[in-house]
Order: sequence, then C-alpha cells, then structure tokens
Amino acid sequence: MTAWLLAARPKTLPASTSGVIVGSALAFAERHFDLWSALLSFFVALCLQIASNFANDVFDFESGADAGRSHGPTRVTQAGLLTPRQVKSGLLVVLILATLAGIGLIVHSLETAPGAWPWLSAMGLFAIAASVGYTTGPFPLARLGLGDVFVLVFFGFVATVGSYFVQTGHLELSTFLLSLGPGLIIVAILVVNNLRDLDEDRKAQKKTLAARFGERFAKTEYVSCLSLAYVVLALVVASGLTTPWVLLTFLSLPLAFKNVRLILTARGSALNAALAGTGALSFIWALLFALGMILSSTNQ
Repeated sequence: MTAWLLAARPKTLPASTSGVIVGSALAFAERHFDLWSALLSFFVALCLQIASNFANDVFDFESGADAGRSHGPTRVTQAGLLTPRQVKSGLLVVLILATLAGIGLIVHSLETAPGAWPWLSAMGLFAIAASVGYTTGPFPLARLGLGDVFVLVFFGFVATVGSYFVQTGHLELSTFLLSLGPGLIIVAILVVNNLRDLDEDRKAQKKTLAARFGERFAKTEYVSCLSLAYVVLALVVASGLTTPWVLLTFLSLPLAFKNVRLILTARGSALNAALAGTGALSFIWALLFALGMILSSTNQ
C-alpha cells in the first residue's frame, strides 16, 4: 500500500482539485451549486492526476528518463517497489474509475445542459488521453516541452470552466479569466519539478521548457506564473466581473513570497520544499477564493 501511495504522489493531489473548487464556488455564488456534480468533478480531477503520476512513473522508467535521477519523490518502478506491469494495471484501474465518474457526471449534467453531452464526452476523452500522453505515446507532451500548456488547459480552463458549466448550464467570460488563477499556479508546480530535474532531463533528451531554455528562464517563468495569478484576479475584480470578496486570495501572498525565495536560492533536492509549498499555495488560493465567493453570497 505504501508503494501505491508513493506512486500517486499525494503532495500533488490537492492542487489538482483547485480548479474544481474555484468553478464550484462560482456556481455557488449564482445559487446553482450542485454537490453531486462538484464531487464527481473533484473525483475525476483527482483520478486524472493520479493517472498522470502513474504514467510518468512507469513510462519514464521504460524510456530511461529516470536512470540516475537523484532528486524528487521516489519513483516506485525505478526503485523496484512495483513492477511496470503492476503500475500499468493500476493506471488502467484509475482511468476506468475516471471514465465511470465522467459518465456519471455527464448523465447528471443532462438536467442543466441537455445538449452539451457530445462535447463534454469529447473533452473527457481528450483529458483521459492527455493524462497518459503527457509522458508516452507518439507525441509525449512532457518530452516536447508542451507540459506547461497541458497543465494550464486541463487543470486551469477545463477543471474550472467544466465544473462550473455542469452545475450552471452556461458559460461566462469571467469564469474563463478566473480559471487562469489555479491554472497558472499549477503550471508553477510543474516549473519547480522541471527546474529541479533540469540536468537529468537534458541527459534523457526530455525537452521541458527548463531543459530547453535554462535555469534563469525557469525561475522567471515561475515568478511570472505566480504574479499573473494574482494580477489577473485583481484585474477581473477591478473590471467589475466578480466580487471584491475574492481578493481574500491575497492572504496567501506570504506563502507565495516564501516559495519565490526558495526558487531563487535553492537547487536540487532543496527544491522539493518549493514543490510542496507551491502545491499548498494552489489549494489555499482556491479555498480563499471559495471563501470570498461564499461571503459575497451571504452578504447580498
């Protein structure tokens, strides 16, 4: 059981649900919150993150990308704690669970958005394929330097806008803009991971943005992602598209500054603290946003 927990990389899991929290909070503010839809969305996001972690573990081992890797969480396949066949079986189980939950979510959403099931189904299938294709397949996103785009799209736009849509049955420009907050912070998590593994990724021909453009670029990208998460939110509030109560997210700034200091000064395994810290920031940012939306609703 411990090996499977290591393979799931629990420190990354809270961040994967931050978009769902933001989308559900927006639905709550419109008096359209649906607990069943929120829970299913939450479960799908969690399963897809675990699937991505399992795929990364086993397929990086098979490609040789984990050979000589000395930083980061334990890779259970590389460490011999689980066989490749076991991890692939676990991956299949998690993908089946994600599919079943996704089907349940689509069926349940027929009440709020009866004509949307074809594109919801297509989006779900694409998300499942991308969670595995992130590491393997003919065009592995991580090895091509497209991981940052994948994370922003699926853990930002899709998670936030999708969970909002299945509860409300409609789309709003503000929801797309607000999805940038959780999306950018989760991209920052990936940046920490790639910065920490920069040397090993270059040796393995894994062309992440950090490996392509270097340490300074990765640090700049990290600071930019965190900065934009707050700036975009402030601009959306200033434009009147959402309530000023969501500025409660700025209470998370001390943690953001702490992580930035780590990124600018630490190297190698010392960056694991920044990885965990950025994951925590993503979750806390989303919770503070949700609190702001709830307080706004109760004060109307």
